[in-house]
Amino acid sequence: MSKSQLYQTLAAQLTELLAGEDDLVANAANTSALLFGALDELNWAGFYFLRGDELVVGPFQGRPACTRIALGRGVCGTAARERRTIVVPDVHEFSGHIACDDASRSEIVVPLILPDERLLGVLDLDSPLPDRFDDEDRAGLEMLANVFLDRIVAISLREM
Repeated sequence: MSKSQLYQTLAAQLTELLAGEDDLVANAANTSALLFGALDELNWAGFYFLRGDELVVGPFQGRPACTRIALGRGVCGTAARERRTIVVPDVHEFSGHIACDDASRSEIVVPLILPDERLLGVLDLDSPLPDRFDDEDRAGLEMLANVFLDRIVAISLREM
């Protein structure tokens, strides 16, 4: 199966997994578990949610993580502040990288932006391999982040 096909399959699985569940934490936990179990060569997959002017760790799979990250700091804080996906082939080359796990060598962070342009947080994946993430991963993870966000929006609309 190609990488593109894998992400399409994961999007369908994630849609089913989140269907009918209204809890943000439960949906983030299951999304993290799905990604960590399905994608090779990861050592961390999870969420940070915006609380005030910092990101606070949410559900994840992997070793313990940094609890709070200021906007603009590290890969997560930079992706959140700039509201764009950041792919880092070698975290040691990223100025200001926060080393939560010394084993991490590459990282991808996808900002979670709601339809009203509010930042919910970020989806963060780390790998012990350099150059683990590419443009296909970026596109695939952005698609999966949108599946996650679509569920959050559906819950919000129903509560109105």
